[in-house]
Amino acid sequence: MKEKIKVIIIDDEVLARDIIKSFLKKYDNVDLLAECTNGFDGIKQINDLKPDLIFLDIQMPKLTGFEMLEILEDPPVIIFSTAFDQFALKAFEVNATDYLLKPYSEERFGEAFNKAIKLLGEKPVANLKLENLVKSLEKRSEYLDRVVIKNGQKILIISIDDIDYIEAQDDYTMIYSSKGNFLKQKTMKYFEENLDPDDFIRIHRSYIVKLTSIKQLELFEKESYRVILNDGKKLLVSKSGYLNLKEILK
Repeated sequence: MKEKIKVIIIDDEVLARDIIKSFLKKYDNVDLLAECTNGFDGIKQINDLKPDLIFLDIQMPKLTGFEMLEILEDPPVIIFSTAFDQFALKAFEVNATDYLLKPYSEERFGEAFNKAIKLLGEKPVANLKLENLVKSLEKRSEYLDRVVIKNGQKILIISIDDIDYIEAQDDYTMIYSSKGNFLKQKTMKYFEENLDPDDFIRIHRSYIVKLTSIKQLELFEKESYRVILNDGKKLLVSKSGYLNLKEILK
């Protein structure tokens, strides 16, 4: 007997979940393991049940589909369901990760499902395409308003307003905030490109600082400067960082 495809549905809309379930009933090679109404439950069920395929909504409260992708260590094959903008849809197409644009027909559902079955036989390829998709979506035009952190078994959402500064840690970054300090698997380049430049500034190759967290700029040594933050923390400033700060703070 052929092994069944293990499936989880993650969508906050009851109707959307019911439609997917009704379409899946036409396939005898599917084992529906669970359905989840939010991203937090979705991550827990994925980690516990190890599905082959998930149907993932993008626009969900608490945790979006994209934020889930950031913290899933070994994601299954994913079919996205979305009412998202055309830029995102183009990213899906380029990276050959399928999506269902709500509302969608049973025929369109079948195309996506068959594509997923094919990808299940090419799991490393599927994961690479998913990585490319995430990178493409990171180039979206709007700036970050929050950061999702995986802290052990906990998932935390840190508002950008709570962040004081970010420090480079090799391929990771340490985020210093009023909620605590957290390691994030993102580069300084990522944050430099995705934080609003009206609010944050790169003062050094190792530091990005929120402007309102800076108390003063002082001469440290001959032609060397550092900033003093509101909490008394002192951070070095590079020559280029000094020029940027001088322009802004004047």
